[in-house]
Amino acid sequence: MVDALQFVFLVIAAVEVLTAVLVVTAKKLMWAAFWLALSLVTMAGIYLLFQSEFVGIIQIFIYAGAVPVVFLFGIMLTRTRAMEDVP
Repeated sequence: MVDALQFVFLVIAAVEVLTAVLVVTAKKLMWAAFWLALSLVTMAGIYLLFQSEFVGIIQIFIYAGAVPVVFLFGIMLTRTRAMEDVP
């Protein structure tokens, strides 16, 4: 029988796999950055579920917070007309 902790882990793991696939298959870079941030947040949820609070909080602050923001700034600052014409 699956208890509550295992059920929560399975749900978070399923969301993690789904968002990881969406990062790779996203057509637009903005959506890829959004799915990447969500993927990193779900990884932090798994860390918190394993009672690694420090690693989970650092995952949220550094990876889920700072990395997608820098990624989005890089996209917005280097965007040209040639990139907008691609479907």
